[in-house]
Amino acid sequence: MNDLPSPTLPLSPVSLPRGSLHRPDAAGARGSVEVAWARHLDEVRAAQRLRYEVFAVEMGARLKPTLPGHDIDVFDDYCEHLLVRDAQSQEVIGTYRVLTPAQARRIGSTYSDTEFDLTRLRSLRARMVELGRSCVHAEHRHGGVILALWGALADFMVRNQLDTMVGCASIPMLHNGVVSGDMAASIWRQVRQTHLAPIEYQVRPRLPLPVDRLDDSLDIEPPALIKGYLRLGAKVLGAPAWEPDFKSADLRMLMRIADLPSKYRKHFLGA
Repeated sequence: MNDLPSPTLPLSPVSLPRGSLHRPDAAGARGSVEVAWARHLDEVRAAQRLRYEVFAVEMGARLKPTLPGHDIDVFDDYCEHLLVRDAQSQEVIGTYRVLTPAQARRIGSTYSDTEFDLTRLRSLRARMVELGRSCVHAEHRHGGVILALWGALADFMVRNQLDTMVGCASIPMLHNGVVSGDMAASIWRQVRQTHLAPIEYQVRPRLPLPVDRLDDSLDIEPPALIKGYLRLGAKVLGAPAWEPDFKSADLRMLMRIADLPSKYRKHFLGA
């Protein structure tokens, strides 16, 4: 996957967060975890180390060797980084990165644009953020961490008058010890029947997974993140892309604040 051109404006990750995107009390303790937006480079580095541990060490992804033990790409300096820490150890155990519309215009693209043709989302971009590099430490994959992340994201969206999120939901290519796309093809068959976005929002993968040549009949549940997104009212935007560096098939998902089911709206927004 090709890198985008370097920006012409100076960047300073140390200055994050930018402007008034976050209020002072926008995060805090939530039970046994603490949620916060990265404000300094060392906090961004902690998120990048967790990403490396999950994506490279655990999943076997091929990452660019920018800094040993870190997952870093060209989009990181433009993104807001959301962190979940263990309240006792202060270890970063969960993270998302968020690319705002203003920063997407500044870099000239989203990460999603490198994997998909997003032409049909043109009308949404002014108030659309991209979620990416979502991961949770292997020892903390319970509902509390992801709910803490989603709660902070919902607050961020409403506070900044943003209404649409797009993000990647990855499906591992490894199934029963064999690398194949059968699991991804089977999950795509399931979700397209019940959660496919209207045609006006559908996107096309630049490197499609050849689902027509795969066995899509496996009786298999989607990964937890995909199931969680669907419970929040998300739509699948089209067929999966093949991501060879991450050894996964990627489904592009779209979530809109207006589509949040009432119980989640009350939980996250108090509305």
